[in-house]
Formats: sequence, structure tokens, C-alpha cells
Amino acid sequence: MFVGIPPRQHRRLLWATPLLFATLWVAYVAAALVAPAGRIAATLDWGVLTGGLDSVQAWRNALSDGSVLRLFSGLFLHADWLHLLGNLVFLLIFGLPAERSMGGRRFLLLFLLGGAFSNLAAVLAIGAPDRVVIGASGAVSSVIGAYLALFPSARLGVVLPLGLFLQFVRVPAFLLIGLWALLQLLFAYSGPALGAVAWPAHIAGFLFGVVFALLTRAAIARRLRHNRGY
Repeated sequence: MFVGIPPRQHRRLLWATPLLFATLWVAYVAAALVAPAGRIAATLDWGVLTGGLDSVQAWRNALSDGSVLRLFSGLFLHADWLHLLGNLVFLLIFGLPAERSMGGRRFLLLFLLGGAFSNLAAVLAIGAPDRVVIGASGAVSSVIGAYLALFPSARLGVVLPLGLFLQFVRVPAFLLIGLWALLQLLFAYSGPALGAVAWPAHIAGFLFGVVFALLTRAAIARRLRHNRGY
């Protein structure tokens, strides 16, 4: 398990990350309580359908009937509890320090826009119709990308099993995140065995997070100076 080391500054109430955590959890529990037919219907109604945004006319139709909002609603649906758990863990690890620096509203914007962008990338990359893209993996990937851009020299604590003992060590965050990004690239082109996972969404979300953090870096720096009383 990784533990992010945020920059030192005055502690303020963090609300966006806990809100997203709770919303993702409640949405999954609510879906799990309904019958299988209801879960399938919810996935089809709120998930992102592939093959439907491949032309200008398709975009016009999606904008007019509101189905473009599926790019956002699909973020809050998950295939199973492992899918959800992985996203929640990484959301907490990287989201809390990122939100502490950029603020709740900007962090929420990063999560939603990064997630929508990653879902769109998955739809365009998959190409085949009649598939559904769900999950917050792309949005969480954008948070990880923003974390790397904001804290390039940060170190993460890693618990390593060494024989009968657990050893806690700190390694540069960019090494672990770089390894994570490399795995996403490998999985994206590994063939149909992993085709159920929208790996292009992870990659697109990560890149979106990096760009978002770099574009808003000046505003974030002003916010940090204000918080520290400079």
C-alpha cells in the first residue's frame, strides 16, 4: 500500500475526495441491492455506449438528447467490488494530497472532466459498437497524473514483504507512477485477454491529469502562497 507525502501547509477541510469516495461507494451499494436485471438496465441507461460518438451527427444527437452526460454518469458504475476497491484506494492515496494543494472545486473539476475525457477516449479507441464503458478508473488516473505533475519530487511509502517481515521504505513517486503508466501502455496493446478493461481510458485520463495540473499550476501556486500567509 502506498501513502502519499503531501507538502507542508496549513490543514484545511478536505471535502471533494471524501464526497467522491462516498458517492462511488453508495452508487455501487445501491446497484448491488437491486436485481441483476435492474443492474443491467442501470448499466445500459447510465454507462457509456461505444460506437455512438463516431460522427458529427452522432455528437449533435448526443448533445440534443442529453446522452452525452453518460460520459460523466458512467464514472459512478462499477462491474464488481474489486473494480470499485482499486479505484477507491488510489483515489484516497493520490486524491487527498492533490486536493489539499489545488482545492476542492478544482479537484472535483479534474475528476469529472478527466473521467469524461478518458471515457470518450475509450469509446473512440474501442470502436466496436454495443459495448459499455463504466468505472472511475480514468478519473482516478487523471488524479494520479495531476499528482505526478504537482509533486514530481514526492516520495511514497511502500510496504515490502521481506521473508517473514514487512519493511517500510520510501521511493520517489515518479518511479512508481511511471511503472503504473508503463503497465497501462502494455495492457492497452496486450490483446483480447484483457479486452474487458478500457486501458486506453486509463492512459488518456493520466495524460489529462498531467496537462490539467500544468495548466493550472500558477493558480495552484497562488492558492498555496495565500494559505501559507506569504
